Amino acid sequence: MNIDNTKAQMRKGVLEFCILTILADKDKYTSEILSTLKSSKMLVVEGTVYPLLNRLKNSGLLEYRWEESTSGPPRKYYKITKEGKLFLSELAVTWEELFKAVNTISKSNHK
Repeated sequence: MNIDNTKAQMRKGVLEFCILTILADKDKYTSEILSTLKSSKMLVVEGTVYPLLNRLKNSGLLEYRWEESTSGPPRKYYKITKEGKLFLSELAVTWEELFKAVNTISKSNHK
């Protein structure tokens, strides 16, 4: 079995949660989202993030607006919607439950 593939699948599983969390307090454009993910050691590529942002937008969890930039072309800023915030709060509860369950299993098997 390929460990890199398993790691990538684990990261993909929490990527929606991470993106919604990043946008919870402030609108950001894609480069800022990618930078936050990378600085947090969530190794992702643009080709993964763009379709996910589009899917979240199509699901009504995000919206975007175009803003002129002083250093290049206009930027698309993403914003979490009211529905997105509700979805995020549900994901946060699920994440906490999952995190606790995995820690419990991990700790009990390393004694």
